[in-house]
Amino acid sequence: MSEQQKDHTENNKENHTVGIAVSWGLVGIPLAYGLVETVRRAANLFVG
Repeated sequence: MSEQQKDHTENNKENHTVGIAVSWGLVGIPLAYGLVETVRRAANLFVG
């Protein structure tokens, strides 16, 4: 494998990792917010 191919492969891995992190953030942040709001509102049912 040539040096160019190695550099290209490493760059793709880095881009892939960044893409996965961004995707998890885009999904995880609203999901976490929704879970917190659900628990808050459900707690009101039991507390009063």
